[in-house]
This record gives sequence, C-alpha cells and structure tokens, in this order.
Amino acid sequence: MLPPFSAVRHFVFDIDGVLTDGQLLISETGLPLRTMNIRDGYALQRAVKQGYKVSILSGATGDGLKVRLNRLGIEHIALGIQDKLTCYLEWMANDLVNPTETLYMGDDMPDVPVLSEVLLPCAPFDACADVLAVAQYVSPKAGGQGCVRDVIEKVMRLHGTWG
Repeated sequence: MLPPFSAVRHFVFDIDGVLTDGQLLISETGLPLRTMNIRDGYALQRAVKQGYKVSILSGATGDGLKVRLNRLGIEHIALGIQDKLTCYLEWMANDLVNPTETLYMGDDMPDVPVLSEVLLPCAPFDACADVLAVAQYVSPKAGGQGCVRDVIEKVMRLHGTWG
C-alpha cells in the first residue's frame, strides 16, 4: 500500500538529523554550528508559497535556526522542545495542526510519539531503528542531504503544485 502523500496539507519537521545531518561543529565560543541543505530550503519556501502549512518541532535551539527558517517563510517554529508529543497535542487543541493532513519527519527517539499521531510518519534513511519501525515512508535521502525536499516534492507533484 502506498503512503497517503495525496492527503498531506501540513508538513512538520524536526531539525537535527532531518534538516541537518545531525552533526554539530562547535565554534571557539562554544556555539553549535549546523549546515542545512539548500535544496531542502528551496522546497520548504516553495511549499510555503504554494499555501502548505510548514512547521518545525525540535529540541534544537539557536537564534540562527529561527532566522534561517523565518527567511524561508516558516512562521510556526517550536525550538527547545523536550516533550514533542505534548507540544504537538497542544497544536492540535489550538487547531494549528490536523493529524489527518499532517506529514511529520523525524529521526530519533523523541520523535516516535509524534510519528504515531500523524497521517504520514516519515524518516530519513539514516534514522534510528525505532523511528524506521514506525515510519510509513523512509526517504532514500539522509538527514540534511535532501530528505525534506524528497517528501515535499512528492506531495506537491501529486497535487500539481510543484512545477
């Protein structure tokens, strides 16, 4: 059975291990530095411009992350979240997400409870075994290497909004 890509109207992504490769470069001042894939960024801003909801739900912190994501047009950003399920359920209660239209992509243990609540749980191929066990779709791309573009493009092509 094919994953329900055509019903997706809302994308929710983790940061470390999904939008990044999960590695941190530590600056001389102790600040973590991350890299993000430019093609993932293109797909994110394109989805926003086409009217899809795009949200970020992550344990990661940093002003630079918020600046980058805001520049892509993403307004709904929850950083520093340790209990992702509680945050996601609050979003549901406030009608910020509809679980019957939501694709969530995560890569590690804190993502598993949310993955179990959404229409389409997704993972990069290098996610941990527990995430891979609940994912309905596993991207052939690794975290930070195009997995976000992969799922966004699949959905948008099905809707005829990519090209």
